[in-house]
Amino acid sequence: MPIRSAWLLNRTDDATGTPTGQSRTDTRLAPLGTMAPTGRLTTRSGVVPGSPDGKYVLSGLYVFGEAAGMTLTVASGRAVVQGAEAAGAYPVAVTEYTSLLLDDGDPANPRIDLVVLRVYDGTQDGGERTEAALEVLVGEARATPEPPEIPAGALPLASVLVPAGASAGNGGINWASAVSDLRRTTVAVGGIMPEEWARATPGAYPGQYRDAGAAGLQRWDGAAWQPYPPVPRWRDWTPAWTTSNGQATPAYGNATVNCRYVQLGTVVHGTFDILFGSTTNFGNGATSSTNWRFSLPVAAAAATQAAGFAGLVGTSSNNKDRYATRVRLTTVRTLELELASGSNGPLEGPYGGIVDALTPWTWVAGMRISGTFTYEAAEAAL
Repeated sequence: MPIRSAWLLNRTDDATGTPTGQSRTDTRLAPLGTMAPTGRLTTRSGVVPGSPDGKYVLSGLYVFGEAAGMTLTVASGRAVVQGAEAAGAYPVAVTEYTSLLLDDGDPANPRIDLVVLRVYDGTQDGGERTEAALEVLVGEARATPEPPEIPAGALPLASVLVPAGASAGNGGINWASAVSDLRRTTVAVGGIMPEEWARATPGAYPGQYRDAGAAGLQRWDGAAWQPYPPVPRWRDWTPAWTTSNGQATPAYGNATVNCRYVQLGTVVHGTFDILFGSTTNFGNGATSSTNWRFSLPVAAAAATQAAGFAGLVGTSSNNKDRYATRVRLTTVRTLELELASGSNGPLEGPYGGIVDALTPWTWVAGMRISGTFTYEAAEAAL
């Protein structure tokens, strides 16, 4: 018997005397175990993946036609077919290449037929059959055909477009273009689902993985399939602007603050650009000991003296003097800017110190700070 299913009642065909229930061979051939779930009691129907040479995701239960005519062939393979929720899932093995004959085409209109692997279980569906079978479900012929509905306990393998008037006598089916592969995979629970076509099939639980072919590995997050590992994305952040001694706290006012960062594992890259505005408060009563601090987007693993560089830009009134500064992480949550050069313009000194309301100049609207940094985060990005 070329089509075997496990977990069917042992019965004998009245006409032929052939056993139609589960034999020991059926048990050995049929895929057993907990497969990918789709609910509390349901399992994802699908073909067990694999090919003899490892080149293809799926070789089992492939539907094809090799010559002009109305006969198609289904390759051997293994699958799991979910019946009604109360019936459970049936492991099935097709052990031989099996031929199926399509009905001749309608004289006037095309139709779409479905090739399915179907399980009949009289103890569950109330019918008289207890077996697994390969079948062709004949669609309705019309100008714009649609495939027939898939009954319970059936796994679609392929659709076949049957042209109007098609028959073995007039050339049959153009197999190269008429067959659409509908197979999908199923794997053991926790396994990575190969889906090279990346169909819009929802996942069953957050943390489920699939291999979407060219799209790479994906993880179901409860609402959508997301790239895995997650694709790092640049994010906006507005650094808290404070001082080293907590006095003369400044405020951005209408400054233009454009700061962004991205975290890749434990590595954080960031850029910051702050153009001070007319209502920016640089710190009332500030002194040279109230050094400016800016909060980091992500806590660092440790403080460091060198995490990047920044430029200080003056205004047209002082000929746009510029200073280079070193970005240092004074604490694991804040950075400071340490002067690392003199001015490139006519302004004299200073040549060192931490940037604050008075260093390297008295700040006014129109001046800006721009820089970049890279450091090790205290924790890796999820």
